[in-house]
Amino acid sequence: MSALAPTLQAFFTDRLIRQRHASGNTIAAYRDTWRLLLGYATTRTGQPPSRLDLADLDAPLIASFLDHLERERGNSVRTRNARLAAIHSLFRFAALEHPEHAQSIARVLAIPPKRFDRTLITYLTEPEIDALLGCCDQTTWTGRRDHALLLLAVQTGLRISELTGLTRADIHLGPGPHVACHGKGRKDRITPLTRNTVTVLRSSREMGDVGVGEVTPEPVVNRGLVRRPGRVAGVEQLVAGFGAGMGGGDIGIHGGGQAPGDGQKAVLVVFAVAYLDSRAAGSKSRSSRPSASDSRSPVP
Repeated sequence: MSALAPTLQAFFTDRLIRQRHASGNTIAAYRDTWRLLLGYATTRTGQPPSRLDLADLDAPLIASFLDHLERERGNSVRTRNARLAAIHSLFRFAALEHPEHAQSIARVLAIPPKRFDRTLITYLTEPEIDALLGCCDQTTWTGRRDHALLLLAVQTGLRISELTGLTRADIHLGPGPHVACHGKGRKDRITPLTRNTVTVLRSSREMGDVGVGEVTPEPVVNRGLVRRPGRVAGVEQLVAGFGAGMGGGDIGIHGGGQAPGDGQKAVLVVFAVAYLDSRAAGSKSRSSRPSASDSRSPVP
């Protein structure tokens, strides 16, 4: 048996799960990286994965694999660097287990991440958020669901995965209404809800569109959007569709020049507004009735 197979198994079962207690998302990302690399190495060497050795995964092959990700698979530099980090993690583990491969391992570990330009975070104005929320047809249950989902995203600033991962027990609409989220990096956050958001969520609960306030592991949005396997993609398509439906005339993403239908970027723009509004909440107040996107009105 080659050294690669037992090293791979020990890396996932002992190193990631038992020693580091890595999250499921981290383990899945590392698994996908090695699935791609083993498939590429099999094509290049003609050896099945069970017969590949650490010596077969040398620095030239790893560098060629990284180029393959960018040129043929169309991955971004950020994704390329994430794949390289997963490869480095296993080779650092293998360096202690198999010192006889120290030279080839050191050459792989010497492959640097590639530099890339960081995209400026853009934002939407309040009228543009109102235009986005106004695209939801609230005469249908899907429209009311979409409106509640987007309004909750704007007000809380949750990541898409955190938003779609909320359960009914995570949203509390009684005294001191708030959203409890266990998010990225195992961080727990409590985000207060505004009066307008509470009203929308209560109305959606009464209509049966969004289930909240129940002690159950069921998703908050329990029909259609987040029950599909690609629920993050479902939110991206939702915002992209609304942006395309407005034809770019009523809504414009400031600062970056992206179109409203840019999927996850458009959703992240909406989330950025919630953060900016929350920073301004302490210095501004309103006496008039809040708009649909207003996150600055305190809850009594």
